[in-house]
Amino acid sequence: MATATNVEATAVNTIEWLSAPDTTIVVPVYQRQYRWDIGGCERLLADVRAVAGEDSAHRHFIGSILSAQDSSDTDLILIDGQQRITTLMLLVAALHHAVRETDPSMGAELERVLIRPDDPTRTKLRPHDAWAELYESVVLDRRDDSERESRFDDNYAFFRSQVHADEASRIWCGLQKLEHVSITLGASANAQQIFESLNSTGEPLRDHELIHNYILMGLTHTEQLDVEERFWLPIERHTGETIGAFWRHYLVMTTGREVAAAGEHGVYSAFRQSFPRVDVEHLQADAAIWRHYAEIYGILLDPSQETDPVLRQQLEYINTFGKQAYPLALSAYSDRVRGLISRDELVETLEWIQALYLRRALVNLPTERLIARLCRARSEGREALMRALARITPSDERVAAVLKYVELPHAAYVLGRIERVPDTSAFDIEHIVPLAPGETWSGDGVRPWSEYTDDEQNSHRALAPTLGNLTLLEQPLTERVFGASYPDKQSTYARSKVSETRDLAQTPAWTTSAISQRTIALTAQLLQIWARPGLPEIDDDGLTPVLDAVRRRGWPAGWDREFDYIEYRGEHWEVKDVRALFNRVFRRAWTDDRAAAIRYCAAHGGPIYNEMAWKGQWDALDDENFLYMGWDSNYMMNAVQGVLEESGIAAEVFVKYSYIGNVM
Repeated sequence: MATATNVEATAVNTIEWLSAPDTTIVVPVYQRQYRWDIGGCERLLADVRAVAGEDSAHRHFIGSILSAQDSSDTDLILIDGQQRITTLMLLVAALHHAVRETDPSMGAELERVLIRPDDPTRTKLRPHDAWAELYESVVLDRRDDSERESRFDDNYAFFRSQVHADEASRIWCGLQKLEHVSITLGASANAQQIFESLNSTGEPLRDHELIHNYILMGLTHTEQLDVEERFWLPIERHTGETIGAFWRHYLVMTTGREVAAAGEHGVYSAFRQSFPRVDVEHLQADAAIWRHYAEIYGILLDPSQETDPVLRQQLEYINTFGKQAYPLALSAYSDRVRGLISRDELVETLEWIQALYLRRALVNLPTERLIARLCRARSEGREALMRALARITPSDERVAAVLKYVELPHAAYVLGRIERVPDTSAFDIEHIVPLAPGETWSGDGVRPWSEYTDDEQNSHRALAPTLGNLTLLEQPLTERVFGASYPDKQSTYARSKVSETRDLAQTPAWTTSAISQRTIALTAQLLQIWARPGLPEIDDDGLTPVLDAVRRRGWPAGWDREFDYIEYRGEHWEVKDVRALFNRVFRRAWTDDRAAAIRYCAAHGGPIYNEMAWKGQWDALDDENFLYMGWDSNYMMNAVQGVLEESGIAAEVFVKYSYIGNVM
């Protein structure tokens, strides 16, 4: 039998491993800074609580911890596992500080995990020197009241707010059921190669792969085969290479919240929050729903699968704008399939979507972060969706004004609908005045381009890509008139099957005045086809519903204006950042709807407490209740959104981002 001499891997109990007198861990200089956020802490604590409730045979595996023996010391050099071990230590520290006075016996056991037996002033985990003192001040409870920001403080404060003395024994039980594989390298082992093999074998797991593993890992082999065959493989067939986008759009639709496509597995994290436990009892019902929406997603991707010609045409139109609107289209199409809405209402919804995207493109407004709010509105009914769409769809007056001078976006799609050409694949976009006229080009057959004044040339060039100067023309005819003067084009236009193109032959000369007149006529048709919902809602282009506010942790040095202002139920608040918004919203909730604030805090373990139970930044709400202010901005924004939802007023609160807030 071969014996490995350079790598020793052993499955161990994590708490016993950390409690051993000879376990002291050093984070080397080349390791990245500690950066787990509160979301990661929530998952760890949930896992600890879950395993605590299982029988004595259950364990929770936290992965592998890779270390090497320091040649000049007895310390272990932590190569992989810093983030997990540090977070675990912060949880143990919070538990220790919660029970050390009421339960000295448990306190002593916890202290053995945290503190070196040979030196009570040193912690068993020693981070990089640059932030070791900061970490130790938290774990050893040596913090002063000075304001500072660090992930150690943020995450400790979260654990401290969640871990109470009456639950201490349960948390401690769960912690003692954690296991990991301890991999210790010998002197001749290649640490970097082993580290890469653990973390970078092939491509990193993508969100849909993590979802796949998460769904199946708790099932028996037989159950896994069944779910794979009946549900997962059909989902893959329907969505193909866009399966990752499918899960994101599905979650936007069901949660009514934006889900980050980039970053650290934002889609997977959102999935786990929506489905915290995927057991066989509920999985088949959930998976049948996932398969249902995946089938619809496949039709959105390939409208030729739709048998209804009207709906097929509408889905093709929707794809003009990419996949941004898919969550709303999924919701409406599913309701039609299940008989909850009529065919006409589905068409109406798809037309509203097109009007929203085309009009915003025309007036140069962004189209990001719109669909989640519309999904939320649609869940409340057709009228709510109409109001939400009207609020963010530019008005007729604004669209008509810009059509006179802006380049027409999605020209083939727009002209195809105006000129009643369902399939434009055999047509070209004909610029009546060419984008770059030649010296001999003429609009009237009298004066060549070279004799036009500079102002005349500039005016013609400016209008060349606008609606009034464009038409559809069959490709063989386009080849004949390329670059030709307008009088030479008229006979060719007269041969077109497109009536609007044939009508051009009746115009005696093509001037800027002719372009303007045609723009006015076509604009009237455009506003009718892409009609804005007929409601007197504001034509808003700047306010973001608070539930769609982006949660960010940091801002560039020197910037302190995340928001220009906040609109709170008709009130104008001069609030510039998430921290100030958090403070003001919770103070207002405490005054206006204390019951909702109490319910939220009871469900989430804070952020309002009846005592200042640990060192940090506090704000007194009254003589007996205190708001903890030491959270990171991600937690604060989530808390703001949560308490406003609990109060039922989230739809009445909006943020106006500053310039830097918009561009980040």
